[in-house]
This record gives sequence, C-alpha cells and structure tokens, in this order.
Amino acid sequence: MAGSDTAPFLSQADDPDDGPVPGTPGLPGSTGNSKSEEPEVLDREGLQRITGLSPGHSALIVGVLCYINLLNYMDRFTVAGVLPDIEQFFDIGDSSSGLIQTVFISSYMVLAPVFGYLGDRYNRKYLMCGGIAFWSLVTLGSSFIPRERFWLLLLTRGLVGVGEASYSTIAPTLIADLFVADQRSRMLSVFYFAIPVGSGLGYIAGSKVKDVAGDWHWALRVTPGLGVVAVLLLFLVVREPPRGAVERHSDSPPLNPTSWWADLRALARNLIFGFITCLTGVLGVGLGVEISRRLRRSNPRADPLVCAAGLLGSAPFLFLSLACARGSIVATYIFIFIGETLLSMNWAIVADILLYVVIPTRRSTAEAFQIVLSHLLGDAGSPYLIGLISDRLRRSWPPSFLSEFRALQFSLMLCAFVGALGGAAFLGTAIFIEGDRRRAQLYVQGLLREAGPTDDRIVVPQRGRSTRVPVASVLI
Repeated sequence: MAGSDTAPFLSQADDPDDGPVPGTPGLPGSTGNSKSEEPEVLDREGLQRITGLSPGHSALIVGVLCYINLLNYMDRFTVAGVLPDIEQFFDIGDSSSGLIQTVFISSYMVLAPVFGYLGDRYNRKYLMCGGIAFWSLVTLGSSFIPRERFWLLLLTRGLVGVGEASYSTIAPTLIADLFVADQRSRMLSVFYFAIPVGSGLGYIAGSKVKDVAGDWHWALRVTPGLGVVAVLLLFLVVREPPRGAVERHSDSPPLNPTSWWADLRALARNLIFGFITCLTGVLGVGLGVEISRRLRRSNPRADPLVCAAGLLGSAPFLFLSLACARGSIVATYIFIFIGETLLSMNWAIVADILLYVVIPTRRSTAEAFQIVLSHLLGDAGSPYLIGLISDRLRRSWPPSFLSEFRALQFSLMLCAFVGALGGAAFLGTAIFIEGDRRRAQLYVQGLLREAGPTDDRIVVPQRGRSTRVPVASVLI
C-alpha cells in the first residue's frame, strides 16, 4: 500500500492487485470464515494490514479532512458576514447580493456530479489538492475586484464552487475506506461537526476581520492563507487508501469502476427518498410562508404558532412512517411525504423571526449562533446518537437482520419525540415574540436605549435627597 500515492493525477488511484491474501489474521476471508454469510468486522490490526496505515495515521487523516471541511464552510459563510459592505461597495441591491450565493450554489451543484465521477475513478488526494489550491487562489483574487466589476465577483464565486465541489464529494469516501462499522460512524460525525462550527466561524470571522482591518476585502483574504496550509497537509499527511478494501471479502473480485451510466442507473433505484425530500421541502417552505403571511393579519404571533403546528403535526406522521416501514413501503413513503412537508414549514419562518427580533448591527452574529446551535443540537451529533442507541439495542437482542432493522427503527423514533419538543418550544416562543420584536423596532428607531453597565441603579431617598444606588444594595 505504500506506493499507492505514486499514481499520476489522472490515473487509477489504487491497484486492484494490492488486496490482501486469503488467510491473513484479523481479516475477512481468513481460514474457517470463507462460508460466512456476514463479513467479520475488522479489528485495528486488520485495518492496518489492509490499508497500510496505523490507527494513529488514519485518525490524523480524518483530522486534516475535518480541518479542510471547517475551512470549506468558513469560506462559504464569510461573504455573508460582510454582505452589507459588499452591497455598499458595489452599489447593488438585495437581489444582486442574493445572486452571489445563487451563482456559487449553482456552480457547486452542477460540478458536484463531475467530481463525483472523477473521484470514483482517479486519485482522490490529488483531485482535492488541485481543487483546494484553485479555490484558494480564486477567493484571494476576488478580494481585489474593483467596484465597477461586480460581474467579476459573480464569476469568481462561481469558480469557488469548482474547488468546494472537488472536496465535498470526495473527502467522505476517503473516511469510508479507512474505517468500518462504529469507527466509521464516529469519524464521520467528527467530520460533519465541522459544518455548523465552520459556518458560524465564517460569519464571525468575516465581520470581525472587517472591523479590525477597516476594510471588508481582508475578510476574503483569511481563508486562502489557511487553504495553502490545507493543501500542504493534504499532500504530506493524507494517503490514498484502496477503494472498498476494508469491506471486501478476500475471495471476492477487486472493485473496479463501472461506466457512469451504469452508476446512474443503479443510483436511480435508491433516489425515491431524495425525490420526496426535494419535493416536500419546496412545498413545505412555500406553504409555511403563505400560511404565516395570511395569519399575521389577525394574529401577531402567527410565525411561531405556524412553526409549532408544523413540528407538532409532523411528529406523528414521522413516527407512523417508521412504524409501517416493515409492513408497507407505500404507506411509509406517504407518511414521510406528509411529515416532511409539515417539518419544512418552519425553515423560512425561523430565518425571518431571527431577523426581526435582532437589531441590524447584530444580525450576522445572531445568524452565526443560530447556525451553530441548530446544527449542534441537530445533525452534528444526532447521527452518532442514533447509531449509539441502535448499537445498544442490538447488543440486548439475538443477532439477526431483523434485530438490526428493529434497533435502527426504534432509535429513529426518537426524532419524532424531539420534533414534538421543538413544537412545544415554539409555543413558548409565541409568548415572548411580540415584546422582543417591539423592543428591536424601538431600538432601531432610537426610541429605546439599551441598558448599560450603570443602568442597574435606582433612585432612593437618602439623607434628605435622592441618590442612585445599586439594585443589589436595596435588595440586601
């Protein structure tokens, strides 16, 4: 395995003939296991033999990939942290500033399948190195664009999508080829934990660097320097593991890439859930916004109440989708469709609530903390938690495919109850929403002064005249 990185940039990344020989201790296919229907889980020694990497080196590779993923999302949200300054510099409106993100996401979306194709066939390490180096260079260049060339900023943001697509589609597959079973789940949870943290840091770094430097352009010059470090770490630390070797039986043929059309045909058979998610997301967001807009005319608490109704309504349908999963796949998809539609109703409304209860000079920081907290309490740790519960349940039952199914089914039902708790939280929000919104409006209009460090004093009579004393002294 030591020579796997010597492959040219556009050559096969791993040698199919480099697989382990049958009978290697600690590996599937060793003597006595050839007729086993379920492969054994590799131990640390087995993983090291088949990948050529020590456990410490594999963990270090994940650390490097996590750092780059953090940087990836920092760059993506740095622009949002200085967006008002960009609008002022280029003299553009909200529609044009919104186009910056639209161009980036469109480029990222279109190019992701391209790098997915390349990542399945060529050396992934060098693809990522080239993509990150290109992305860093383009991001740095975008900080020198003159004010009369806004179209050039759009072009550079589109080109940034090239670099990010080259990384986001490939990095998780490296982790999959380094670890198996629970270890893989843990490492992926660490990798994806960088999404909320990086997103929040992007907002904060963008606005704070601008404040320190006095120029928003410097906010776009931070991540390129860190990108150079990322390329060096990729080149020096990361090794290209053989694809699928940690999951392969020794008596099975090596994994070779199939044609792209064959890949698409095979993937199309697994995309029903993805299609439902896309459709329900569009329906739910539109439905939530329209219902809230109409109810605001008669109820100023409409926004949190609609969010609460969506979450509370989705909980039983998500629960039923899991309960029916073994008996009727059609019923499962129907319940998922209804549940996800209701669940999606709060997405746009939550963003609106955050913006109108926070004063303009703090909205970027508020967005950052909202992103961090929402992911921290949601998709950052939930995959690991669900997997942990499932593993604990499986240990108490006889080993079988039905036990695995039941364990995952019961652990996923926790999501429905958490959704109901979220609905209750929105009901609590409805109690305070009017006061918070009103205070933010008064502050912006200059009619309300924010309490300062000396405002915790009250006027009391003392020795024949009025004196301001701390509240604490009066209470004592």
